[in-house]
Amino acid sequence: MSEHPDCALVRRGYVAFTEGDMETLSSLMTADAVYHVPGDNPLSGHHKGRDAILDLFRRMGEETGGTMQVQLEAVLADGRGHVMSFHTTRADRGDRGIEIRQGLFFTIVGGKVTDIDECTEDIDEMNSFWS
Repeated sequence: MSEHPDCALVRRGYVAFTEGDMETLSSLMTADAVYHVPGDNPLSGHHKGRDAILDLFRRMGEETGGTMQVQLEAVLADGRGHVMSFHTTRADRGDRGIEIRQGLFFTIVGGKVTDIDECTEDIDEMNSFWS
């Protein structure tokens, strides 16, 4: 069974994120892509544009001293330009650690990511970790 191309695109993004490959991440999204982060913490909000999204990813790496690890669990496509991914994030920040299940909902147009909505199993835990 072959993987849907939208799922393959998302998987490439996860590999690039894990490797810190911003060039590949940049190539997978449109210039006007938007990443929506839930909660009420310094990273929350709507990060508009590819550069803002890449800055968010860089900041995550810096804030966690490079300890952030994302373990991909599943990638699902609807065949109409939407992909859902599920993963576990582990990271340390100062004297705090986090291990939390999260999901991303992608909108893909023309083989590029245009929108990413982040969901998490515990918004309060996320807010505490990033604040």
